[in-house]
Amino acid sequence: MKHLSAIVAIGAATALSACMDDNGGAATSAAPTAAEQACLRDVTATTNNPDVVLLGSEFSEAGTLVRVGVGPDRAPWQCIAYTDGSTAGIESLTNEGTL
Repeated sequence: MKHLSAIVAIGAATALSACMDDNGGAATSAAPTAAEQACLRDVTATTNNPDVVLLGSEFSEAGTLVRVGVGPDRAPWQCIAYTDGSTAGIESLTNEGTL
């Protein structure tokens, strides 16, 4: 029985580690924050591509840095979102010089 408990504990730890986001916190299925939504909206408008996904974000009092994947290949873009709903710094993170 002890052996089975150890296997279950290892399995649970492995499953939980798969739920970690790149900021070291537990990933959730919660809806995007207002800042993330603003960047998703504005990256969609800038790229004229509605196929966008949230890749991650880093909160700051000055502005939240949001990473967005665009298109089927999830080309990385970034954006800074502010508490008033505005955004700035929308840019592709793809090295276009190598395309």
